[in-house]
Amino acid sequence: MSLLDATLKSIQPQDRDWRERATSRLECLTMPHWSLGRLMDLAVDLAGMTRSMNPAVARRAIVTMAADHGVVAESVSKFPQEVTVQMVENFVRGRAGINALARTVGADVVVANLGVAGDLRSLTSSGKVFDKRIAPGTANMANGPAMSREQAVAAVEAGIEIAQSLGERIDLFGTGEMGIGNTTPSTAIAAVFTDLPVDILAGRGTGIDDEQLATKIRVIEQSLRVNEPDQTDGLDVLAKVGGFEIGGITGLILGAAAQHKPVIVDGFISTAGALVAQSLSPHSVDYMIAAHRSVEPGHEAMQSTLGKSPLLDLGLRLGEGTGAALAMNLAEAAVRILTEVTTFEEAQVSEAKF
Repeated sequence: MSLLDATLKSIQPQDRDWRERATSRLECLTMPHWSLGRLMDLAVDLAGMTRSMNPAVARRAIVTMAADHGVVAESVSKFPQEVTVQMVENFVRGRAGINALARTVGADVVVANLGVAGDLRSLTSSGKVFDKRIAPGTANMANGPAMSREQAVAAVEAGIEIAQSLGERIDLFGTGEMGIGNTTPSTAIAAVFTDLPVDILAGRGTGIDDEQLATKIRVIEQSLRVNEPDQTDGLDVLAKVGGFEIGGITGLILGAAAQHKPVIVDGFISTAGALVAQSLSPHSVDYMIAAHRSVEPGHEAMQSTLGKSPLLDLGLRLGEGTGAALAMNLAEAAVRILTEVTTFEEAQVSEAKF
């Protein structure tokens, strides 16, 4: 049995009994009923995910997957492709946005090369970057499949392997990414799974102008016509209009779910990976926490397809895992509500009469 098949087979839904135990306690806390709203909902989810009334969330990592995209040849991005390798180097130096925000929540930043076109051998050989490189970027999806099905499986399994390798020391995962041009395949994935037109879903990514946005929409529509991805087959969608880092994110989510560990899904590109994960394993959605609502127009529809509401809405569009990092303290807050606030009975406080 392949690693992917074994992982999919092992993913189970949240445990109903643990959810009920958490709900029963939260309903009796010394406060008006459910007065901490979404934080209490999150506490129930964490109990169901981890099978515990004291869910572990202290040991944290943002896994930032990096890869390049052949579709940048179609002028869909404001920045050149060499920025991908430059930003990976910046992550390793600890000077990027994700590094700053991860430090505020005590999270490690783990970087993985899934398919960067540039040379990262010095970083991978030193162990500073996970070497999971499948190819030097995807093919141009405007002319044919972005990758083979075998490469799609390899990308997903790379993410699973990273989740497994970190599993003994990490309680709470966050997804992140880096790859110039990656909002283009992410929008294509969104179009496949939401059944919405590309012009509604497509956004400005790194800040492209109106002319470039029109080009981007045309390229995505062409890619979907040329490749005809099968909505019922997540691997087919990933292979035809995806990216290696998106596949890695898919695998990270599946790998976390198989370990009964929560994974905070960052922004637009991460949510594309989450949609592929949902297609491969509907139960994997039970372990996803939507970090925030991106300013990319299609993000709301993608989260709706997952059945998720974001914890934050701060106008973010950086990626890298920054929104996931910001949401990690909310997970800790939810656990503290569940474990540290007394019930009316414990505190000997009179309950409401009606």
